[in-house]
Amino acid sequence: MATVSEAASNRPLPLSWRKGLIGELWAEFFGCFILISFGDGVVAMLWALVGSGRSAGGALWSSGDWLLITWGWALAVVFAVYVSGGISGAHINPAISLGAAIRKQLPWNKVPAYWAAQVLGCFIGAALVFLVYNNAINHFDQVGHCGAVLKGCKPIVKGTAASLATYSTFATFPAPYFHSALGPLIDQIVGTFFLALFVWAVTDEFNSPVGSNLAPFIIGMIVMAVGISFGANAGYAINPARDFGPRMFALIAGWGKVAFPGDYGNVNDYFWVPIVGPLLGAAIASVLYDWGIRDVLKARMGPEPGVRGEGEIVRDERPPAVE
Repeated sequence: MATVSEAASNRPLPLSWRKGLIGELWAEFFGCFILISFGDGVVAMLWALVGSGRSAGGALWSSGDWLLITWGWALAVVFAVYVSGGISGAHINPAISLGAAIRKQLPWNKVPAYWAAQVLGCFIGAALVFLVYNNAINHFDQVGHCGAVLKGCKPIVKGTAASLATYSTFATFPAPYFHSALGPLIDQIVGTFFLALFVWAVTDEFNSPVGSNLAPFIIGMIVMAVGISFGANAGYAINPARDFGPRMFALIAGWGKVAFPGDYGNVNDYFWVPIVGPLLGAAIASVLYDWGIRDVLKARMGPEPGVRGEGEIVRDERPPAVE
């Protein structure tokens, strides 16, 4: 008779859901959760630094704050990819999932489920940031912000135009010099175009793929490059889930129309721009990379060893069979 420990060791492990699509969706969810926890977290740090007395100049007073934000988002991407990349490839971005499907690296029937998992992970990540930094956000609105910026001492009410700064902890908005959605839309197309283009380049086995398991770090640097070169116009969402998930949480948390549909005065009903722009940018980059780079690389490599480059007639030189 088998002992209890022997019976337990012979019992099959409950791994079935982990081996299939559900395991991939969990990886995308968890990767996006990490992405937003640290990405939105670095923005929330600005309000915490002011309220805690650890910043003398005040938040959003210099370009140094932008460097803090871009570095924070870059590292958020790095560690999200390190955590979930071995399972799903760590798309952690619906635009990258779309591009992977266009490039036949992801079945089309998985795309909607990937998108849903990514948005949900970003929503829960935003909730965690709110849980940790709600006191700092409220303090900035009620105390820390009034003297420096409003030059009075009127508390800021969530959902009003004045609450745009703390709302930006979670999602993006267009710069005030835009007066239609066209400029931010072009900005998001361009930023995500370069994001996807560079991601495909550094992960392409036919090109010069990153070695020594440094691909997640390089992808983080790609995000930083986009942020410091194309970030100020519209906050470089370059990721529909990164914007939409936290945007919906901000709506629930009290930011109202500032969050959804995204009414900012100069541009209203803005929520769709960080969704459509990144999807278009990644789609264009995916088609262009395969046509303009990958196919060229494959053509220049020549046939594999043992494979003839051109078809030719092969004569059978075996001796005739003896009848």
